[in-house]
Amino acid sequence: MTDHFRYYLRVRYSDCDAQKVVFNARYAEYVDIGTVEFLRASCPDQSFFEYHLVKQTIEWKAPARFDQVLELSVYLQHLGTTSFTIITDIRVAGLDPVIARVETVNVYIDETTMQKTAIPADLGAALERGASGVVVDHAGYFGSM
Repeated sequence: MTDHFRYYLRVRYSDCDAQKVVFNARYAEYVDIGTVEFLRASCPDQSFFEYHLVKQTIEWKAPARFDQVLELSVYLQHLGTTSFTIITDIRVAGLDPVIARVETVNVYIDETTMQKTAIPADLGAALERGASGVVVDHAGYFGSM
């Protein structure tokens, strides 16, 4: 298990194919939700900032299935001048093996010009601090234990 920020969600029927396995495109949606929750927890003093995804790499190791609760462990891997890289490890809740690892590179955007720009120092510091130990449970996982 991990001390990184964790986000829990339950796999919905609509996320799955006919074999009740999560369709591959849903992982990007899961990561997007987990990233937003990570940013809320990491940067509570920041008004929500604009960023754009520029690269996302998903490595699948095992399937997720209908009605499983998934744990997304989210953390900052790299902070650049204009970009930041987030890693999301996806597990079936309560189990240790990572079933998918996702690397997402985002660039910070000036909301007025919509051009990439340098990440402000206070935002960069908040991203580097992260949200270790914070848990957001949208699956009701901890309430059902």
